[in-house]
Amino acid sequence: MVSTTIDLLKKDLPVEEGSLVLSQDVKTGLVIVDVVNGFCTVGAGNLAPTQPDKQISDMVEESVRLARLFCEKKLPVFAFLDSHHPDIPEPPYPPHCIAGTDESRLVTALQWLENEPNATLKCKDCIDGFLGSIEKDGSNLFVDWIKNNQIKAILVVGICTDICVLDFVCSTLSARNRRMLTPLEDVNVYSSACATFDLPVHVAKNIDGALAHPQDLMHHIGLYMAKGRGARIVSEVSFADLKETCV
Repeated sequence: MVSTTIDLLKKDLPVEEGSLVLSQDVKTGLVIVDVVNGFCTVGAGNLAPTQPDKQISDMVEESVRLARLFCEKKLPVFAFLDSHHPDIPEPPYPPHCIAGTDESRLVTALQWLENEPNATLKCKDCIDGFLGSIEKDGSNLFVDWIKNNQIKAILVVGICTDICVLDFVCSTLSARNRRMLTPLEDVNVYSSACATFDLPVHVAKNIDGALAHPQDLMHHIGLYMAKGRGARIVSEVSFADLKETCV
């Protein structure tokens, strides 16, 4: 039934995906959204998968591959880490990714970014990373990263496609349209390096207050909404001077 619904949705709400070739002509930065244990590592917390999840593991693998390539090419990387104060809830979600715990750390395969000079890491205490980048003095770390590195395009990967990734993309596009992010022009979302969680209807109805969240369906909706706001959805990423391609 779910697969039939997804097929119908993709037919009625198609998402055209292109390929992205990165070159020295357009400086591109990689933005990694919340690839932390609390969302990606089995059993790591209230919002972590309870069993191995292919969509999430594929997202992690692609994100790691891209992060390696970007750092090898000395291209800027910005990583958001969901991180919450234990006394400040984030309705409607249960406590998760508490600051200072392993939940709020990057997954093991990405923890090398903590010591990577080419990477900027930002702990965020809200869904939208753009808002989460606002500092106490009113400055915005993400905005400064774009301007200081003279980034013309970003490639966004991470979790969840329809929540943190989508909210960040929408805010970034609005800020770009208001000329707050000069010289940023293009926002690309790499579909194969994004993922969301799975909460089937039959499980959700037994959890008080929970909303069903079928994974493939919501992943598609997240991509569709991002494209509708002006993002470019890509299914393939390659470097002009490298043979390696991410698909």
